[in-house]
Amino acid sequence: MLWEEKDQKEKMLMAELDEHLDYEYGEKPLSLNTRNGYSSKRVKGSNGEVEIKIPRDRDGSFEPQIVKKHTKDISNIENPIISMYGMGMTTRDISAHIQEIYGFGLSESTVSKITNKVLPTIEEWLQRPLEKLYLFVFMDAIHYNVRDNGAVVKKAVYVVLAYTMDGLKKVLGMYVGENESSKYWLMVLNNLKNRDLEDVLIFATDNLPGFS
Repeated sequence: MLWEEKDQKEKMLMAELDEHLDYEYGEKPLSLNTRNGYSSKRVKGSNGEVEIKIPRDRDGSFEPQIVKKHTKDISNIENPIISMYGMGMTTRDISAHIQEIYGFGLSESTVSKITNKVLPTIEEWLQRPLEKLYLFVFMDAIHYNVRDNGAVVKKAVYVVLAYTMDGLKKVLGMYVGENESSKYWLMVLNNLKNRDLEDVLIFATDNLPGFS
């Protein structure tokens, strides 16, 4: 998921700049302060270092929030970003994740702009085709906190990890956990099958409820 996380962070930064400049990319600027390319920044996450493009404005007044200036370690925001890829996430859920990542200093219009930026990438990732055969598939859970109706609620997203026949590690899918049962897991497996997966040599889980 390293590159998907990078892509989402960059899209969120672009939405921040849209809000700061009060116009979106491709629209006519409303002031003399306009977009001024990008700068590169290396940041550290739980999967190692990655280089992120930070958008700039011409007068230098833009202060990014998702990746703040002088911040080098962003591992604390990774789980909420990764969890946005869970199948079953509604637009409201994703907006709640964005509020959780940023805190509560964002206006509704900013949250809406960021949500609209990240949704197409999430939908494309969820629907992408898989390989027909994998060497090893393992299912595990990511737990995260999110605000729901004013309360902090702990939720789970189940991650399907796989190794290809060439030994490459891939994330096949992510699924929002709710009322896990044999019916729930059948939905997960059918989703993988419908995306062209035909066979797995070894399939393992870590004592997930309802899975047998």
